[in-house]
Amino acid sequence: MTSASKRVLLAAPRGYCAGVDRAVVTVEKALELYGPPVYVRKEIVHNKHVVTTLQKRGAIFVEETDEVPEGATVIFSAHGVAPVVHEEAKALSLKTIDATCPLVTKVHREAVRFAGDDYDILLIGHEGHEEVVGTSGEAPEHITLVDGPDDVENVTVRDPEKVVWLSQTTLSVDETMETVRRLKERFPKLQNPPSDDICYATQNRQLAVKQMAPDTDLMIVVGSRNSSNSVRLVEVALEHGARAGHLVDYAEEIDEAWLEGVQTVGVTSGASVPEVLVRDVLDYLAQRGYEDVEPVVAAEESLLFALPNEIRRDLKARGLSDKMRHDGSFSEAGSLH
Repeated sequence: MTSASKRVLLAAPRGYCAGVDRAVVTVEKALELYGPPVYVRKEIVHNKHVVTTLQKRGAIFVEETDEVPEGATVIFSAHGVAPVVHEEAKALSLKTIDATCPLVTKVHREAVRFAGDDYDILLIGHEGHEEVVGTSGEAPEHITLVDGPDDVENVTVRDPEKVVWLSQTTLSVDETMETVRRLKERFPKLQNPPSDDICYATQNRQLAVKQMAPDTDLMIVVGSRNSSNSVRLVEVALEHGARAGHLVDYAEEIDEAWLEGVQTVGVTSGASVPEVLVRDVLDYLAQRGYEDVEPVVAAEESLLFALPNEIRRDLKARGLSDKMRHDGSFSEAGSLH
């Protein structure tokens, strides 16, 4: 196979969504404002490179609130936390900064609202995922987890007339709709959420992969293994025609054997992945003859979320900008943008 016959299909959109961007910049700004260490409960986003880079800058990641010293600053991750976590932080006199993605917060509010109306809430999501734990904590007595289509037969509700479904924001759109279809077979009066719970970025990245997959011999998804939306992109690629698909954190994880007999490589990245990691993959492929890069544009994205109120207030008090912009002052520690 000649180099002229080799090509890369590059997904757009890919990488950072607005919620991830906001969360990462929140940690950067907290380090700038307060100096290290700044504590972060759980991984701020599910990406190995982001977490490692922020650790080098002075962020300390902990699993539980009681690992944070009394009176210190703690940031809650983009995945959201249950109300009990806020109570734990208050008991320790912690300064809290909530970097929960606003789209996750929307699902939390829906859960509170429907629980207040005494609905049974069927939360479609993956057991143990931090977002699911946080949402479930808003109304544990009303929420039942449904972990995919095969879990539907295990669901019981108090009143089939008062039941609603919500979902984790980073799921496979197709699999979620199949879960909903089966739920509605069992509970015909099942209500839909007021608006889509699966976030715009997850849907757009899956849409691009669906468009690319039939023409792709190999799909490379840049993302970490604990990133739900990244894992889903590999699954979507294989379901829609890609001959092979792999998830990698870094270009050096690519096995050259994957490229044997491959003409077209699809490249995309999960919603918590900095673009620099995608560029490294493109460089790796170019060095092996895949220099022709064709964009596949599925949607345009321009959404930005404001930084958390606590950060904006303190930036304003210091005369610093609270605009959502990437912080270049730490570039020597490794780019996150």
